[in-house]
Amino acid sequence: MTTALTSEAPDVSTPPAARGLARARLNGRVVLVRISQGHATVLATESDHPAADVLREALHTGAWRADGDDAGAARVPVEDLELLAPVANPSKILCVGLNYLDHADESGVQAPAKPLLFAKFPNALRAGGAAVEVPSDLSGELDYEGELAVVIGRRASDVSRDEALDHVLGYVAANDLSARDAQFSDGQWLRGKSADGFCPVGPIVVLAQDVEDPQALRITTRLNDQVVQDCSTAEMIFSVAEIISYASRYLTLEPGDLILTGTPPGVGFARKPPLLVRDGDVVTVTVEGVGSVANRVLVV
Repeated sequence: MTTALTSEAPDVSTPPAARGLARARLNGRVVLVRISQGHATVLATESDHPAADVLREALHTGAWRADGDDAGAARVPVEDLELLAPVANPSKILCVGLNYLDHADESGVQAPAKPLLFAKFPNALRAGGAAVEVPSDLSGELDYEGELAVVIGRRASDVSRDEALDHVLGYVAANDLSARDAQFSDGQWLRGKSADGFCPVGPIVVLAQDVEDPQALRITTRLNDQVVQDCSTAEMIFSVAEIISYASRYLTLEPGDLILTGTPPGVGFARKPPLLVRDGDVVTVTVEGVGSVANRVLVV
């Protein structure tokens, strides 16, 4: 069950000028919409199949395209939509660890010579505004990690750095929630990084054509009302293009796949004293030109 944020919580609404693609609930059905100028055009309806994903299907059929024929398509106000996670069942969610030099320094480790890849699973996805319910035994050292995330638009296999951005559909804000005690004690990162709800993303997929330079975006993370991360994607060790090129050499990237590109400095476990996420806290990640994703954490 999802829990709506209170009126005092950070705003997670789509900015009026925003445009892009979104999965949303409308009149009880999940639909794919194209958002522009405060209205949403319904492009497709998701089936009731447990593995359905209307965005991935639209990427394969071409129904998502901005120059598509909208004749006869339903248009509704954005306010009528309940925004969902932009993608429901990606074939993979890749993440990049230690991709900002200052974050590597604060973590007490050497910056990697190559992109450090790890994975989350689709069960970790959450929409902005939805509660993240954390088992009590994972709540002791819960940390935030605000990130720019990439949605792949077309298959990428062993692509060059120069070709890489041609395979991007668009961008979303993401929070790589991390249970540090599990992450460090397990010796690998799966349980501490991929529990249910540990990958909030949203609010919509801002199309790549509307993001002039993914390496010039400000990322801000707030824990309740406190700014805890404030950095630019210009500070990445490996650019978005380099990450896609590197990953695609080993893993074929499919339409709808997500890549979280790493978190800047300011994470909670590295602070003196540590600043961790507690029951009832709201974490808000804002990426300039892309939007905000905010979620309340509830310990269960």
